[in-house]
Amino acid sequence: MELWNRLIGGTGSSTGGHPQKLATPLTPEERLHKFKSNWQSLLHSWRNARENDPSSHDLLRSRIKRINDMLVEEEKKVANNRRLCMNFCYENQVFIAVSKIGQNGSLGEVRETISLFSIFIDNEDEDFVGFESFAQSLIAFLETTNRMKLQEVETEFVELLFGIAAKIRMNPNNLRVWFTKDDSEDTPEELPSGEASQRFAGLTNKEQFPLFYLLIEYVHQEGRVGDFARTGLLYIVEATSSSKDLEQWLVQSDLSTLMASGLGALYSQLSRKLVMTYPTEEPPTILTVSDFSAKPPSFDAVSSSSPEFQTHLETFLSYLVFWQDVLEHCHSDEVKQTLLAHFQVLFLQQLLYPSLLESSDIDGGSSVAVLTYVRVMLDTLDHADMIHLILSYLMNLPEKPLQVLSPSLKAKRRQSIDMLSRAASLEDNPTPAIYSLADLILTTLGSKSPQTASSTLRLISTVLRKHYPYAMSTLLKTTPLSNTAPARTIGAYNTEIDLFFSLVTDIAVENSAALTYEGHLRDILTLLESHPCSARLLGLKPSASAPAPALSVNDPMSRMHIHTIAPHDPLLQGLLDILSSFFSNPVETNLVLTAAIIDLGACAWMRPEGWLYFDPNSYIFSSSENPHDAADSSGDSTSDDDDDLSDMEDELAEILAGTITTNVDSREDIFAIKSRHRQSALRRSRLRPDLEASPPPPIVSILRALTQQVQDFRREIADFDERLSEHRNNFEVTDSLSEALNSPPPSFPPGSSSAGTAPRKIDPFNALSLVTRPMSRGPSSTGASTTMGAPVRRPRAVTTGRDEVMLAPPPVKTPRKGIHLPPPPEDDEDEDERKDEGGDEEERAYREQARADRKKLEREQEGRKVTLRHVLTNVMILQEFILELAALTQARASLYGDVKYA
Repeated sequence: MELWNRLIGGTGSSTGGHPQKLATPLTPEERLHKFKSNWQSLLHSWRNARENDPSSHDLLRSRIKRINDMLVEEEKKVANNRRLCMNFCYENQVFIAVSKIGQNGSLGEVRETISLFSIFIDNEDEDFVGFESFAQSLIAFLETTNRMKLQEVETEFVELLFGIAAKIRMNPNNLRVWFTKDDSEDTPEELPSGEASQRFAGLTNKEQFPLFYLLIEYVHQEGRVGDFARTGLLYIVEATSSSKDLEQWLVQSDLSTLMASGLGALYSQLSRKLVMTYPTEEPPTILTVSDFSAKPPSFDAVSSSSPEFQTHLETFLSYLVFWQDVLEHCHSDEVKQTLLAHFQVLFLQQLLYPSLLESSDIDGGSSVAVLTYVRVMLDTLDHADMIHLILSYLMNLPEKPLQVLSPSLKAKRRQSIDMLSRAASLEDNPTPAIYSLADLILTTLGSKSPQTASSTLRLISTVLRKHYPYAMSTLLKTTPLSNTAPARTIGAYNTEIDLFFSLVTDIAVENSAALTYEGHLRDILTLLESHPCSARLLGLKPSASAPAPALSVNDPMSRMHIHTIAPHDPLLQGLLDILSSFFSNPVETNLVLTAAIIDLGACAWMRPEGWLYFDPNSYIFSSSENPHDAADSSGDSTSDDDDDLSDMEDELAEILAGTITTNVDSREDIFAIKSRHRQSALRRSRLRPDLEASPPPPIVSILRALTQQVQDFRREIADFDERLSEHRNNFEVTDSLSEALNSPPPSFPPGSSSAGTAPRKIDPFNALSLVTRPMSRGPSSTGASTTMGAPVRRPRAVTTGRDEVMLAPPPVKTPRKGIHLPPPPEDDEDEDERKDEGGDEEERAYREQARADRKKLEREQEGRKVTLRHVLTNVMILQEFILELAALTQARASLYGDVKYA
């Protein structure tokens, strides 16, 4: 019965069934008396301990643990002003003896000593951190323990370092006992040149600020150790705002050198050859429904989905983010400029650019590796100075890069930078002025390797979407436009929207466009609103109360102007070449290609007329919708209105000047003529140009040809529409199943802020993001709009006999030279010749060139075989891409106002 009472929580009794009496709580004085007794026992055991005796070390460990337990118990049960045990520790400096015990103790003693020092630091009664004797004792223990390299207590050790830094951040006055600067030491410039290298680490030695060097040893590690070390070091850097001595010490210290060297070491661990792969057990849905098959990497290349590579890349990016955090938390311009100087010399010039220069498309994936690393760096970083330094250097921008050193810093800068810069110049290495990142991108864009081309497109998309100002004059060849340049009219806008939807209708086998267009429109609006070039255009217009901020020298927006892409821009031509072979391209290539084109048309300063939209200077109207006829229908011609209006305005000016008098009817006539003039302008802007007769932009020309290919597929395959519908249904079901299987159940309470659907953040180094569109899809989107990277555990295979039939798609019937030329005719060559007889010389020359381009493309695509499933997947992607272009057209008109209504 007694056992049963104990099991169910009863008190029970061992003697006579009488209940046990609860222990009487100790008073603060009684607890202090007991604490002193335990402290004296600890001192006695320490003084009489035998060296290398396990029992003695175990006894000391238990004594220290008892001290810890009593301090924790006192903190929980006693009010702040009655914690006598903690006050005893502070007044009697028990930490001195504890530090000595820990320095010579076993692993258990070290662990308990760390716990005791953590209790001292975390308490709020006594200011241990501001006690100089405490700092000296703790630093002696920390340095000794750090030399032991005890992996078992590494986390607790770094957490203790973090606790000290956090206390210094809360009370900057405590910095004086942890950091001491000897003003008598010479600066590097005052040392003889022969001693500079010897004093490289001795000028600001570890004795001046040992806490700083202890933290920096662990900043490169992952997990809790690295997180605590990096955050602790950030707190130290923040303290420069309250200490000029610390600011100067950091400028002269090894902080910049160690951080840049650590970043370079982590970058060097990344593989020089990379192959983009996907998890075989959970491939992206869009690849599952296609004919995708994983290819093993070459013997010396690393798979992007391998755990080892993912670990190395995550470590490198975490350290890169730490660099960014240091710059953001640092309040000293001199410290930031010193960090950026080392970042440029030790990382960009010595490591990143040489790897870019040495990359090759024929040695198994080194171009893929360096393009991917640059892309994830640009995707990860947000700090303006770091991005400016990277892109200004790699792109070889004509203006001077970021001034990383101020004149006041020249007297204090480290000689290591001078020595490295001189060594780099003596080696006569190539610079970005000879071969820049833009040159590499334009070269690899035309690569025959799908992996290289896809990696290049991803990098292009990142630069255009996040850092468009740096692409001008480097990646893109642009033509400036004046504010008075002709704009697209509302009539042309409506006609182009109808054109895009007509192409979608020619492709779609059912009315599925309306289901996805809304999701595309939301995504495009998000893209335009978050674009770096839209900030000053959308909602941030200067006013009297909030004037526009002054543009800095390094502000990339300071060089932005209205422009369009030059007709023979190499980047645009490369995109058009890949788009021309859309149906035979790999699925992942088409996904990143369409994303890059959308990003190319997203900038508010760029006018897409001429390459994406019809050029307003080339509008051709049908005879029934002649602009002058529309003006005449009002009863007065435009020119007559202008003449009458000019006369009336002159007369009104004389009236206002008092030189003549007239009746009110004259002024009423002026207003009536102005009204008729505005009505005439409105009618002209609503006129729809004849897009069949107007020279088409190259994107539209290729889309027409691709749509015609879909019609050719229908004629060649009797049940093509049924196959396409079944393929789309399989994709939607598989994608929905995958989303359901991989979505965890909601754990938030009803009505909480977490109940909303958060936008999906693309992981820049996740293998699945390799086929993920940079624009996240809305939750209501379906079809291809919900795809692009969603994994599936058990993909539903499309099992039809026709799926394995090899199909050679007909060539794209479109010219690839001259982006302002009309599309090639769809008739045969004999009909072309008959039309040439009645046409002018320019049209005849164009048609001959178009036929030559078609024959060339036929030769290029001869022998390129793809499966029907591959073609069906690309048809789905093409349809969604055209819907995205329609959404981009609508979003630009509503946000940017690039459509003229009158």
